[in-house]
Amino acid sequence: MKKILITGGTGSWGKILLERLLLKPTVEEVRIFSRNEYNQVMMARKYTDPRVKYIIGDIRDYEAVFNVCRDIDTVFHLAALKHVPICEEMPLEAIKTNIAGTECLIRACVSWGIQNVIDVSTDKACSPNTLYGATKLVGEKLILNANNYGKTKFRCIRAGNVLGSAGSVVPLFIDQIKQYNSITVTDCAMTRYFMSLHEAIELIIQAVEFKEDAEMLVMRMPSCTIGDLANAVIYKYGDAYTTIREVGIRANEKRHELLINADEAMNTYVYNTHYYAISNKELKLPKVTFKEYGSNTQRLMTGTEILDILTKGGF
Repeated sequence: MKKILITGGTGSWGKILLERLLLKPTVEEVRIFSRNEYNQVMMARKYTDPRVKYIIGDIRDYEAVFNVCRDIDTVFHLAALKHVPICEEMPLEAIKTNIAGTECLIRACVSWGIQNVIDVSTDKACSPNTLYGATKLVGEKLILNANNYGKTKFRCIRAGNVLGSAGSVVPLFIDQIKQYNSITVTDCAMTRYFMSLHEAIELIIQAVEFKEDAEMLVMRMPSCTIGDLANAVIYKYGDAYTTIREVGIRANEKRHELLINADEAMNTYVYNTHYYAISNKELKLPKVTFKEYGSNTQRLMTGTEILDILTKGGF
């Protein structure tokens, strides 16, 4: 990797990814592409390395995307509308960004013959029941299909919840404790995947080096109940009087998340200790033995393990 583009680069993922890339002496330039002017100004004040270029543009604007891809060899595609309720309320905007925007990027990358494109997807794309998840699933399909168009290698990564990312539940819990000394959860028995943002970014960077046939990569992530996570946050930030209030599962909210569904599991391989690989091609790797990979189908983290991840996540 010498010249790198990060779409949606002013988000929490983009900032940590930039920090990691700048540690690599082989990196000559990193372009941060987003449409948020304020976030770019704030980011430019913090990251003053001359190798970083800040470019305002919309992933839905093909001309802007085409121009920013010039001379790039590696793209990390992070640009997306991610907030589930907002995507439900404004579906056309989610479709324009998450689907049409991805299609713009594919066209530009193929035109320039870019070497690698890493698309970061979500567990919400696996058997989706929300518009956000559906748009990300379509984005995955577009990315994988793009391998038929030219020399560019397109890969897609699915990940679950990442502590410290924009919209992460932990900062919300902390704010609720500070304001009300009480945490609101939908269902304490609900399970979710969790990983620190720094760990997730390291795995994204590793994805550039993966073999040709491993196109869909799924992060192997620990999971826990929301109740246990809430209690861990209370242990660190609350007191003996801090309470947890259950309000019930919201519309279209899953009790447990999936990263690999039953149909995909039949074509899933153990890539290494960090990833599973989903491929319609026969890989020289051991196949998984599970029927599906869900947040409730593995051993759940203990309170001590959750506290360790919170510490790694900067909490």
